Amino acid sequence: MPTLIQRLRKRLPSRGSDEPARTDGGEPAAGRAFLRRDAVRSAPFWLPPFLLVALFVYGAVAWNALLSLTDFTGLGSPDYSDLDFENYRIAFADPVDGILSMFGLGSGSADAQTPSWADLSVEPIWNSFGNTLALMIAFSVVCLALGLLLAILVDREVRFENTFRTIYLLPMSLSFVVTAKFWLFMYNPETGLINIALTTFGVGPVGIVQNPDLKLAGVAFALVWQFSGYAMIVYLAALRGIPSSHFEAARVDGASTLRMYWRVIIPQLRTATVSALVVITVFALKAFDFLFSMYGGYQPGPSADILATRMVREAYANSNWAYGSTIAVVLFVMALFVVAPYILSQYRRGEL
Repeated sequence: MPTLIQRLRKRLPSRGSDEPARTDGGEPAAGRAFLRRDAVRSAPFWLPPFLLVALFVYGAVAWNALLSLTDFTGLGSPDYSDLDFENYRIAFADPVDGILSMFGLGSGSADAQTPSWADLSVEPIWNSFGNTLALMIAFSVVCLALGLLLAILVDREVRFENTFRTIYLLPMSLSFVVTAKFWLFMYNPETGLINIALTTFGVGPVGIVQNPDLKLAGVAFALVWQFSGYAMIVYLAALRGIPSSHFEAARVDGASTLRMYWRVIIPQLRTATVSALVVITVFALKAFDFLFSMYGGYQPGPSADILATRMVREAYANSNWAYGSTIAVVLFVMALFVVAPYILSQYRRGEL
């Protein structure tokens, strides 16, 4: 029969142990260990915003995806008893001809005649999809190239560096509406500064906003003006993070300035390029307010109609909310294709 001292030793923790004393002779309660976790103790701080984001952001995304499977027109309540992919079938109908039309090889001309809203409500989205891709690629490539060039010039210890950085970054602080109205004035065939300069050189006034072939290029140029300063700041921060020994080693090896940047410096800017590319591309996807302000409505014309304008037109002008939700899902998937690889790479590097 155990003595009193032996029974007390079983109840008391061993010397140097952090385990609390137990009075029931068993293991510590699992509930106590769970409540001592950092995630549980900090729940009052992160749980309320998490629930709000889950409800109003991800819940709205899920509900929009569900709405795209219905025939909801904006009146009454959606009918969830008969879900199908009919809207997606219409959106991506005739894929071969649609893809060819994106490159101007289709059977019809996109700018031959502006179709009515009733026709647009049943037409595929290939034209808008192609314009969105063209705007994303042209805007992103030119913006990154110009931002890199400005960053290299500012990084070479020029005078009034802070002033130049402020001037280049200032357009980023403007909203899409302000930028659109500003460039609408600049593109004016009669009083716009661009056409006045072109007339001085004998080129003549060019109706950028009125010409279907130049509408999307005018949008891309204005967006480059607004976001090239942001790309410059990202690249400038990355350039300042490169050790000066890399520059000195390239000069000792006899590399010219152009070769030094091309072979040594620019390859080290990959992370900055990806970061700036994600932000710029996402802004290109949601350029609805810019096009709406510049062209004065839901319909900028087939040559400049992107998915964002088509989505809003289908929902509000055509009262075809289900088809508008379908286009919103396509936009969301395109954004995921841009953001998801960046988040995955950040996670693998342990930066998340």
